Amino acid sequence: MEASSRVAIAAARERLGEQSAGATGPALLTLADELFSVARLLDGQLTLRRALSDPSAKAEERAGLARRLFGSRLSPQALDVVETVARQRWSRPRDLVDAFTTLATEASLDAADARGELESVEDELFRFGRIVGGDRELARILSDRSAPAEGKRALLDRLLSGRVSPVTEQLLRNVLTGAHLGNAENAVERLSEVASRRRGQSMARVVSAVALTAAQEQRLADVLGRIYGRTIGLQVTVDPTVLGGLIVQVGDEVIDGSIAHRLEVAERRLAG
Repeated sequence: MEASSRVAIAAARERLGEQSAGATGPALLTLADELFSVARLLDGQLTLRRALSDPSAKAEERAGLARRLFGSRLSPQALDVVETVARQRWSRPRDLVDAFTTLATEASLDAADARGELESVEDELFRFGRIVGGDRELARILSDRSAPAEGKRALLDRLLSGRVSPVTEQLLRNVLTGAHLGNAENAVERLSEVASRRRGQSMARVVSAVALTAAQEQRLADVLGRIYGRTIGLQVTVDPTVLGGLIVQVGDEVIDGSIAHRLEVAERRLAG
């Protein structure tokens, strides 16, 4: 997002925080559902996006338009957030869709926090991301922008219903059925990272040839914490193909200490 949109979403986040303060988990889940529904509507309505972000109109005129359009369809809390978004100055109309998706995601994670499930939601998102990454056909279906959203929702319902937190289900169902999804595995990974940041830590994705003991995980987390100067949580995946050692990814940085990688490097050197 460009500067004006970053300022705008900061103001909208502040207002969302005011609306979320003290709210119960069910109320926050409902608020998130409403904000996701606004994002979907705007995604399919270019004219409406332009009207709600029209820089030539006064802020209160845009807020009044939002009130007329959504007043009978949203709760007072959701409507207040929508009006706040409409009052802001946006760099481009498309940013409204991204803003409402971001706000809905934050409301959903607020619900996880209120339910005491933030850590388990983060873990469920990570594990589902690994499932998608390990199933080429599932990844293809979920990443296919031409596939009907209804079909994706039905598939996700079969995979998730009764198996994960309502928060995890809400996030995955809404994000993975978006019209501009892109790579499904990456989208789930971003959700997991947002949940991790909400818990006040960065996340290291670790691939090991064998399962790590609790003591080994703690030592690795401590070492990474000293390297990066902040609390680091671990999401560990066992993959025998790495042969030995570890592959550690923190953000965009990858530390590949696996035997498989060292063998590959040696092979390239011999070939050269």
